[in-house]
Amino acid sequence: MSAGDAQDPAGLAVRPGLTIPEHELVATALRAGGPGGQNVNKVSSGVLLRFDVGASSVLSPQQKERIAARLASRLTKHGELLVKAVEHREHGRNLAAARERLAALLADALHVLPPRRATRPTRGSVRRRITDKRQRSERKRDRGGSNWDGG
Repeated sequence: MSAGDAQDPAGLAVRPGLTIPEHELVATALRAGGPGGQNVNKVSSGVLLRFDVGASSVLSPQQKERIAARLASRLTKHGELLVKAVEHREHGRNLAAARERLAALLADALHVLPPRRATRPTRGSVRRRITDKRQRSERKRDRGGSNWDGG
């Protein structure tokens, strides 16, 4: 994603079939630290991007629950997801970075892993495990005490 598509009128594409409408994203300007010299004290080039997960019209209840569970530590007590970007000197680049990060966070939180299928260990792996276990047992047994009186 480049800075040119940061203001996509359709909204923020999270993954195929899911686009967050532009009106659900609230961007606030921040003063950004870092490079910029004295300019950093007077220009608000940083961005704080807010997305209210609970109030979203495009997320299903299951998706909202999944995001709330997977991103619980990042949500405010009002259910807003905040993304801060202050690494660039230009407001537009910070906005694009915040939007990219928000899309990546949401896509990762909504990703469902396929259920694990139980498999049996191979005969060779069982044999190796038992052999290693026997050798480790012998090594520990041999390590142990001498029969001298300690008293």
